[in-house]
Amino acid sequence: MGPDTEQFEGRKREHIREALNPANQAIGLSGLDRIRLVHDALPELDLQDVRLDSLCLGRSAPTPFYVAGMTAGHPDAVRINQILASACAQRGWAMGVGSQRRELESPAAGALDHWKRLRDAVPDLVLIANIGVSQLIRAKTQDLRRLAEEMGAHALAIHLNPLQEALQPEGTPQFRGATAAINRVCSELDLPVVIKETGCGFSGETLRRFHGMGLGAVDISGLGGTHWGRIEGARAEAGSPRAAAAATFATWGESTVDSLLAARKSLPNVEAWASGGVRSGLDAAKLIALGAHRVGYAQPALEAALEGPDALQRWMEVQEFELRVALFCTGSATPEQLRRSKEKVVRAQ
Repeated sequence: MGPDTEQFEGRKREHIREALNPANQAIGLSGLDRIRLVHDALPELDLQDVRLDSLCLGRSAPTPFYVAGMTAGHPDAVRINQILASACAQRGWAMGVGSQRRELESPAAGALDHWKRLRDAVPDLVLIANIGVSQLIRAKTQDLRRLAEEMGAHALAIHLNPLQEALQPEGTPQFRGATAAINRVCSELDLPVVIKETGCGFSGETLRRFHGMGLGAVDISGLGGTHWGRIEGARAEAGSPRAAAAATFATWGESTVDSLLAARKSLPNVEAWASGGVRSGLDAAKLIALGAHRVGYAQPALEAALEGPDALQRWMEVQEFELRVALFCTGSATPEQLRRSKEKVVRAQ
């Protein structure tokens, strides 16, 4: 193993460790505490009749949940992703994978092998490939197609993380030409493209740049959960400019709620996926009521997966049951019915 590989894998392990640190969670900034669902004391349905099925990239799915892409490119990630993939396949959740920069830039290194084995083990899993926009700018569409095809991906996520890239010592904060590159891939790839942030959300102005590109979905990944600026600050040398800047930008971003509302307004015909500080099935119901088609978890799923398969299954069951209760108590038979009702959600000022 060369020094570059050791540095890369070490960084990925540090990211996992710091993502589990409560200090790197932007708790209370998602805007979800300002949202209240209206209670229906006389729902005209039985709890057993409530269904969780919803659409995912235009296809029917058993639940509106997904595990957002978190980690890849190091040996520890193989076990974590296997646990997540198995549970997602069993329960009908979609799953994103961590950044595949390593697979894209070093295809001969065999980094895709574990994704092939994972796909063989869970052939029905909705799996979403993932590449950073800095790498996308330089990538050829044929290489992205190979990346997705070899792992049997149903879509390609392009993640945007300017704050993290600016603060990370090994970062690649080169975003010039990103809009044109995204547009090119949307038109050439023959796979749904999902644009996602990584914890800092979207403004309406940014979202409007994607109008007409033919996106499959936008994952708003708003401020309120894991904050990668804080994580890079924790990794930085004490007293360094990066450490100081990370403290300054510790609350940088657009909240999950504001990002979702901006997405529904700016891209009304694109599936809105909401993540960023989601901590319960009730949080998920609030986001669905605000217009989300799907709701994602990252850090809580990672924490449960690290406890083992049984703990992850129990945690996922809780999320599903809490969403089912929220639907029942708002008189909604399905997530879609809640999403289309304008009378079941109140946003506090």
